[in-house]
Amino acid sequence: MARTSGTTERQSDVEQHSNTGRQSANSERQPSNFEQEPQNRRPPTPEFQSETTEFEQPANADQWSASASDLSIIAHRGFAGVYPENTIGAVKQATAAPTGAPEMIEIDVHPTADGEVVVFHDTRLDRLTDASETLASQRVWNLSYEDMRNVSILGSDETIPRLETFLDAVPSEIGVNVEFKNPGTLDVRPRENLPPEDREKQKELWRPFAERVLSTLADYDNEFLISSFGEGALAAVRELDSNIPIAAVFAESIVDGFEIARRYDCDAIHPPWNMVSGTELFNDEYGSLGPYDEIDIVDLAHAEGYEVNVWTVESWYQATQLHEAGVDGIIADYPNVLRFSGR
Repeated sequence: MARTSGTTERQSDVEQHSNTGRQSANSERQPSNFEQEPQNRRPPTPEFQSETTEFEQPANADQWSASASDLSIIAHRGFAGVYPENTIGAVKQATAAPTGAPEMIEIDVHPTADGEVVVFHDTRLDRLTDASETLASQRVWNLSYEDMRNVSILGSDETIPRLETFLDAVPSEIGVNVEFKNPGTLDVRPRENLPPEDREKQKELWRPFAERVLSTLADYDNEFLISSFGEGALAAVRELDSNIPIAAVFAESIVDGFEIARRYDCDAIHPPWNMVSGTELFNDEYGSLGPYDEIDIVDLAHAEGYEVNVWTVESWYQATQLHEAGVDGIIADYPNVLRFSGR
């Protein structure tokens, strides 16, 4: 992903693309700071670890496959719908998928108490691991890597990897979308368009963690994309490295999301799938997300030079709708979300 032009070329006014009335209601709903995305699905059970049944291909499968070849597949936590998420086993399986390796693997990172960076999504161990009650009740960043290195992920033989160990398992031709989850404090403010007086403090909260992660990434040849719900994370990364691609993850407000993307000269935006107008998915129920103003975010993003990668796609129907809307990539839980249409 190439770096795009500066924010001075991005002067489109989001409000001109919207219908008033819905966004204000959205701002009244404030989820927990650590509710990073809807958790409305159960972890995969063993019977779903194998490849799913082949669909009968439609008559126009080859034509659709060719037209979809420009749609990037980003393996959400290493295809969390079929493999233990954010694990070495997941990345090995994901990059060997029979339907073709994804262009990117999406992962989540946290710090540990002893200065390591681990690949893990939640702030605690209880949902995803067999950790003892004593460990499960603590936040990841309050534990040493030694404390958590042997816990099992979702009943599998997989464990929580350090970032370096995970990257060692990723082929160099596969990109990695590294999502910054938390720098090790409850004081961060994700999902907010920060007022000017708070931006410097939030950036400084993220800086040590950002330095640690970027230092690790520098040892690898993969293409990287840094994303976050936290404006402070994007600010810290952009100040430390003016060239590494970054993406603003949208959640509560389209207007605020674009303001943040412009502020830090982002390369991409990552909206949820129910934020894409012009599709039958628009404003469908997705956890606490929405409703949204009817803004054509794909058209606006492309006009301002951003790629659009949508999260979290779980079906061929969603993938087809989003492809027809013109998105650039889908962050997917399954390796075969395009199989029905012939990819």
